[in-house]
Amino acid sequence: MINEEQAAIVRRIYGLFLQGRSPYAIAKILMADGIPSPGGKKTWASGTVKSILTNEKYKGDALLQKVYTVDFLSKKKKVNKGEVPQYYVESNHQAIISPQEFDAVQKQMAVRHPGKNRQSCVSIFSSKIKCGDCGSWYGSKVWHSNSKYRKTIWQCNHKFDGGKKCTTPHLDEKTIKELFVKAVNILLTEKDEIIENFNVIKDTLFDIRPLETERSQLQKELNVAAELIQQCIKENARIALDQKEYKKRYDELAKRLDNVQERLDEVCHTIMEKQAQKEKIEMFLAGLQKQEELVTEFDEDLWYSLIEYVTVFDKEDIRFTFKNGTEIRA
Repeated sequence: MINEEQAAIVRRIYGLFLQGRSPYAIAKILMADGIPSPGGKKTWASGTVKSILTNEKYKGDALLQKVYTVDFLSKKKKVNKGEVPQYYVESNHQAIISPQEFDAVQKQMAVRHPGKNRQSCVSIFSSKIKCGDCGSWYGSKVWHSNSKYRKTIWQCNHKFDGGKKCTTPHLDEKTIKELFVKAVNILLTEKDEIIENFNVIKDTLFDIRPLETERSQLQKELNVAAELIQQCIKENARIALDQKEYKKRYDELAKRLDNVQERLDEVCHTIMEKQAQKEKIEMFLAGLQKQEELVTEFDEDLWYSLIEYVTVFDKEDIRFTFKNGTEIRA
């Protein structure tokens, strides 16, 4: 049976993640709102949030035998890493999260990864503002921490590293928020054209049919290569083969198998990236469509929903890149 009070928290966690927040950021929000963890504690760990985001039970499915009993006398249990069969049951019970939303989260989790710089989620601006000189993220610094003039500013994390100093300026939070409002309002004046353009190109831009065909061919080739290796091993066990020739043949087949598997992994990842990117843009456009009036003040939810990153070149050249790729100089 669904506990509606707890289900609302789960739905909120999924919504916040798809909006762009990380498990760490979601944990901070839940703690700030005084929501207890599943264990009844005041603190939430990002790992707890991640486990909720990856638990198939919330979409109504069940993976049986995630753990198994090692010793029936001691009742000792162990995480199942392939020692015993697992069974995946679809539509096992009433769902809290739709299968589409659950799958969208899994795709986003698979493609979200650190780039050149480590991703951080300490603040809403962490890993969102780039230095136009070196490409590093901006980080926060506190000025006059022990006086009434205390102020938090953002500047390139590598501004003073090495020989060449980055020339990009620092920004205070008030300026970032004001420029964001300005950029969003420019975006809103163009939203009908942006939505129309996406609808025209989306079928071509996100067409994964050639990749799916290649994936199917690679899977067949993988099965063939694996079968040939098994035949090779069985033949060597049955007949006294020249071991040099056997090793050469085995190594060639193993290399073939590895090459096919590597390409298959690449193709599967590209398919997932395209699907995740399409869903992210569709969510972005849905949020943009709902915004009927111009923005008058900074909105944190809007920031997470719309912004991919901001690039700072100089005080007069600060560019906001939105999740559909649109760049606006504010």
